[in-house]
Amino acid sequence: MCRVVAKCMAAVLVATVTALVLGVSAGYVLARTIVLRVAEDRLIHQTVRSLAAADADTAVARDALAAMNASPYAYCSDAELTYFRHILFRSVYLREGGRMGADGRIDCSTTLGRDALPQERFKAVDTERDGSRVYWNLAPFRTSKEATSVLQEGTSYVDGAMQTHSEGLPPGASMTLTLRDVHGQSINLSATGVSFVKNGYRSVDGILSDTRCSVHDPYCVTGSIPEVEAFHLGRSMFAACMTLMGVVGLVFGLGWSFVLCHKWTRGQQLRRAIRRDELRIAYQPVVDLASGRIVGAEALARWRDEDGLEVPPDVFIPLAEHGGFVGEITRLVLRHVLCDLGDLLRSVPDFQVHVNVTAWDLAAAGFVPRMEVVLERAGVSPESVAIEITETSTANNPRAIEAIRQMRLAGHRVYIDDFGTGYSSLGYLQELSVDAIKIDKVFTRAIGTGSLNVNLLPQILAMAEALHLEIVVEGIENAEQARYFATGKRIRGQGWLYGRPMPAAEFLEVLAVDRERPEWKIMQDGYGQDRRYTSPTASTTA
Repeated sequence: MCRVVAKCMAAVLVATVTALVLGVSAGYVLARTIVLRVAEDRLIHQTVRSLAAADADTAVARDALAAMNASPYAYCSDAELTYFRHILFRSVYLREGGRMGADGRIDCSTTLGRDALPQERFKAVDTERDGSRVYWNLAPFRTSKEATSVLQEGTSYVDGAMQTHSEGLPPGASMTLTLRDVHGQSINLSATGVSFVKNGYRSVDGILSDTRCSVHDPYCVTGSIPEVEAFHLGRSMFAACMTLMGVVGLVFGLGWSFVLCHKWTRGQQLRRAIRRDELRIAYQPVVDLASGRIVGAEALARWRDEDGLEVPPDVFIPLAEHGGFVGEITRLVLRHVLCDLGDLLRSVPDFQVHVNVTAWDLAAAGFVPRMEVVLERAGVSPESVAIEITETSTANNPRAIEAIRQMRLAGHRVYIDDFGTGYSSLGYLQELSVDAIKIDKVFTRAIGTGSLNVNLLPQILAMAEALHLEIVVEGIENAEQARYFATGKRIRGQGWLYGRPMPAAEFLEVLAVDRERPEWKIMQDGYGQDRRYTSPTASTTA
C-alpha cells in the first residue's frame, strides 16, 4: 500500500506540474492568437475607413474637375481663375487648381497666375481608362511635410494633399498611401511607411499590415503596426489568458493525477491481471473421509498484486464484485480448470472439480448456457464440474434459484458453500433443492474448544441427512477434527490435514500417488502424521 501511495504522490506532482506548464504554454499561444486577431480586425477596420475617406476626397476632386471643365469663362482668364478659386475653396482637401495642356505644361494656376509658371513639361505617373491623369508631387506645389497628388481631367487639374485619415490608430500604428499605375507599379505617396500593392492582410518580418486598394482610383491604403506594439497593447489580455489556462492546466493536472492514481488502485491492478491472465489457480484436495481417497478438488483463484503482495480471495473477490467484473474471474478459473485438469476429467468421470460461482454470475443472463458451451467444446461432462455458491448469493433471489435449477438439469452438482453462516434452515434448503452443503470452517475450528458452535454441528448433520444431502467439511486441520466427522455417512472433507491449495502439476502428482494405493492408511495414533499430501510451497488456504 505504501508503494501505491508513493506512486500516487509522484503521479500527482508530475501530472500537476506538467499540466500547469502545458496550460501556461497553451495560454501564451491562445493569448498571442487572440491579440494578433484583435490587432488584425482593428487594422483592417482602420484601413477600410481610411480608404473610404480617400475615395470620398477623390470624389470631391472629380466633382471639382467637372465643374471647372464646364467653366463659362475664357480659357485661363482672370474671371475663370476666380471661378476656379470659388470651387476649390469649398473643399478642405483641394489646395490648388488650374489649366494644363495635353503636353503636361501648366497654362494657368489659381495660386501662380499666368506669369510665374514653370516651363517644365510634367509627366503623369498614371493614366486612367477614362483619360484622366495622375501626377505626383509636382515641383511647383510640393511641400516638405506632405505628399501631393494632382488629378487632371480634360484641360483642368486640381492639387490636393494626400491624407491618410489615421485618426483612431493605436500607438505605434501608421497609415500609408501608395499609388498604382497601369503597370502595377507602386509609388509611396507618404513621407514614411511601407508600400504594398496587393490587397489583403499579412505579417512580414514582425510587421502586421493590411492593404486595401480603391476600386475606381489608382491608389491603395496600407495600415501597419509592429507585432511588439500589438502585444504591448494586449498585455492585459495576455495576462488574463495565461492565468486562465494555467488554472485550467492545474485542474486538468489534478484530474489527470486522479486517473493515474486510480490506475494503481487494487481494483485496476486486478482488472489488468485478469486481462493479462496473471491470476494463478490452486487446487485443494477433497477427500472421502470413509475411504481416505482424493475424490475431487476445489479450484481456488490466487493473485499477487503489482507490488508483489499476495492478496487473499476474501479481499480481491469483493473488489471484482464491486467493480462488476467478477464474472471474468469465474470464466478465467473455468478456462484454467479445463486446461489443467481436462485430461483427468475426461478419463475419470467420477472425479469432480469444484468451481465457485458468485451472485453476479447467477444473476447474469445466459451464464449457464455459456458455461455448457465451454464444457461441450472441451469434451468435459457437467457431472465433473461441481458448482459452489454461497448462502448470501441465493437468499431471496429468484434468478439465482432458477440458475441453480438450470445447472442441476444440465448435470452439475450444486453445493452451498460456507453453510451455517447465513440463512441456514430446512425450508431454505428445500427451496434451493441443492445436492450438498459445505460446512464452514468456523464450525470445524470450534471442535475441542468448548465453543457453542459445536452444539450446532449435530443439528446441521441431521438436517443434511434428512434432506439426503452430501456434506463437505471445510478447514480440517488436525486429527481431532477429522475423527469427529469420520463416522458420518456421505461426508467428505478438505483442509490442511489433507493438503493445502497447490499448483495443478503438483496436485496431479499427489493424485497419482493416491490412486496407486489401495487405500489411504492413516496411522492409529491420529490423523496428520502422514504429511505426503501437504505442499510446503503451496499458497494460503481457501
